[in-house]
Amino acid sequence: MTERISKGFLIGAAIICSLPLLFLFAYSRPGYFSVTNVGALLAFESLIGAICLYRRVFFPIIVLSFLGAGSNLPAGGMWMAGRWVALGVGAAVGLFIMLKEREDGFGQFHLLATFCILAALVSAAVSHYQSLAFLKALSLFLLFLYASTGARLAVAHRENRFFEGLLLGVEIVVGFMAGFYAVGIEALGNPNSLGAVMGVVAVPILLWGALLDDGSFARRRRLVLYVLAMYLTFHSHSRAGLAAAFVSSVVLCLALRQYKLLGRGVVALIIIVTSSAIFNPDAFSKFVSTLNDSVLYKGHDPGLGVFASRQSPWEGAMQSIHRHFWFGSGFGTTDNGQDASDKLDKYSDLATPEGVTSENGSSYLSILSWVGVLGVFPFALLLLSVIAKILRTLVWMVRTRNPNHPAVPLAMVLLAGILHAGFEDWLFAVGYYLCVFHWCLAFMLADYVPSAELPRFSHRWTPKPMRRLFGAAALSR
Repeated sequence: MTERISKGFLIGAAIICSLPLLFLFAYSRPGYFSVTNVGALLAFESLIGAICLYRRVFFPIIVLSFLGAGSNLPAGGMWMAGRWVALGVGAAVGLFIMLKEREDGFGQFHLLATFCILAALVSAAVSHYQSLAFLKALSLFLLFLYASTGARLAVAHRENRFFEGLLLGVEIVVGFMAGFYAVGIEALGNPNSLGAVMGVVAVPILLWGALLDDGSFARRRRLVLYVLAMYLTFHSHSRAGLAAAFVSSVVLCLALRQYKLLGRGVVALIIIVTSSAIFNPDAFSKFVSTLNDSVLYKGHDPGLGVFASRQSPWEGAMQSIHRHFWFGSGFGTTDNGQDASDKLDKYSDLATPEGVTSENGSSYLSILSWVGVLGVFPFALLLLSVIAKILRTLVWMVRTRNPNHPAVPLAMVLLAGILHAGFEDWLFAVGYYLCVFHWCLAFMLADYVPSAELPRFSHRWTPKPMRRLFGAAALSR
């Protein structure tokens, strides 16, 4: 304690003594203190401070930097390049700490991620757009490196603080998003992004938080925010977001045997719908018609089916796969037969104007188109490994009925994300914030998946006294 006080005193004294020199330099050389230079200096100092508090603050910085770059807010542009600096520094520092401490090693899951990076590099080498494809592969390498080091360090040995902060952060984001959209500001840029963030991240985490024994006030607050997140998901008219939100909610309630809560939710929904139909049938009929047109069929002819809006991108993806069957068109790019003037993919903006990308309507079609049939095997094995860990967690949840385990929220978010990615192109688009968040949580789950065997399983963990959030569960490694 005395050493900490003396160090703090020395640092404070050094700062105070350097202030007169800084003022003198600013007075004699005012040109060096422009807005750009001061902003760069503040960003550099903030980065140094974040490195000093790496385990506590760097993961939120990574998530917020990518979220800010993808937002439609005035300050979002400053993060377009800064997020890659943050990701690169976070990966390098995380690797250094992991190699120095040697507490948590690397396993089969990390080996599969390495093979994915190699497959991305091979596809980039044969791409017509090698510069862009290599940049995309580099971004995937930085993401997997940070997720396997820095993201794991953020939660290791501080699980309660991490998940308390995650819950609080989600609550704040939902509150701010509700405020922005209430005044007509589309903070996330487009409805699909709103549906993705709310349906994949906010809904399962808030519902899980409401099941924790943190007091009645916290439970009611999280339930209210959960309903608000569900409303924002519906407001986005994103079918993938709605499906992810409903499936993750139902699976969470069934796995933890929260039948009463699930029944109350269904009854409340039925009462709201029937009351609207009885008291105002004309408005209800108009609402159902609008719902079918804008959500279910997306403005297309109902005779074409509910997936009519996806037919064109799916067909384009299949054509690209046939043209580049074995090695793909290059990771992160899609050669659709046109020149380099095509639009960039809306979910992955780490690209130069020369890049050729297009929407494929599914993350799984996208990765097959990017790396080809030969290159897709490590990505498929990586996804199957994540699914296996989700299933193990679900088996453990059914067996114990215990929400107080870090694997529970991780598995629910990943389940919602894998379902949502079947209809959107973000799962391997590293420039998109949901991709970064998803894979960081996937590498965390690899460390915390409960030891339940499939299909036969057993409860093999020893309860240990832990503070607050995970007071009844031990962390199975």
